Amino acid sequence: MSAPEWSCVGFGLCAFDTLLLVERYPELNQKTDALALSQQGGGPVATAMATLGRLGQEGVAFVGKVGDDWHGRFVLEAFRADHVDTSFVRTVPGAPTAHAFVWIERISGKRSVVLYRDEKVRFRADELEPSPFEQTKVLLIDGRDPDASLRAAAWARRAGAEVVMDAGSMRPRLQEFFRSVDHFVASRDFLHAFRPGGNLEEAVREIHRAGPKCVVITLGEQGAVGFDGREFVREPAFKVKVVDTTGAGDVFHGAYIFALLRKVSFRQRMVFANAVAALKCLELGGRKGIPHLTETIRFLQRELKLRNEETNWLKQLEDSEKGR
Repeated sequence: MSAPEWSCVGFGLCAFDTLLLVERYPELNQKTDALALSQQGGGPVATAMATLGRLGQEGVAFVGKVGDDWHGRFVLEAFRADHVDTSFVRTVPGAPTAHAFVWIERISGKRSVVLYRDEKVRFRADELEPSPFEQTKVLLIDGRDPDASLRAAAWARRAGAEVVMDAGSMRPRLQEFFRSVDHFVASRDFLHAFRPGGNLEEAVREIHRAGPKCVVITLGEQGAVGFDGREFVREPAFKVKVVDTTGAGDVFHGAYIFALLRKVSFRQRMVFANAVAALKCLELGGRKGIPHLTETIRFLQRELKLRNEETNWLKQLEDSEKGR
């Protein structure tokens, strides 16, 4: 088998994000003025790929669809600015690019999202070509188009790739995804829907028994928990002055994959991903605040020293050759 052409391929939703910062959410039938406006590329897998590119990972590509509008051109240019290959992105004539409208409350940093996604920019399984999925070390999927996502995962695993799933919310055919991915990285919202009121550790172990070799749940300001079949890990969040949490989970996925490619330990992947996600929250929007690797390492060296934790493993993250 020839060496993989790509270090990571992402398949899923890409969107144009319109973000508005408000002091407080208005009540129904009330009006308010926005404090700031930002327009950025968005989408969970798309933002994870941008994170990899921003961190300096080479060989990152995205598979998805945009419309033939200016929003689509914006999304493609944003990918290229972060060194994400767009050769496998299809432009659909006459279709609007998926558009997310994001309202962020200044006093809390929390946000609400409304997404419009036309059926024309969804992917059917019979539209996929196997080549990018058969030539990558890691595949990231979001499960939004289940048939296509499962087919991509099957091709990738058959070729020896690691498959990571971003489960921001409940997805159809969940049991099939459990059996089809190696790393199941989900949000707190997903876990609450999966096992309402259930014990966190028991739910994580249940998912692990269903198939993935590693399970991680992101918990926002409470950090992340995970299980790799050997130890149950609880990693606290890094404290920063939060401006906006939009895209923090997506950035976590990209950073987790960056660390996975460099073969650091499971716990260290979670620490690194927590740090990159925290730094993202210093800026408005999912993409603007994504840090570069040098900034992240400086942050981790300082924060881990305060925690009295060792930092020797950070040198492994700087070795770009191991991530190619």
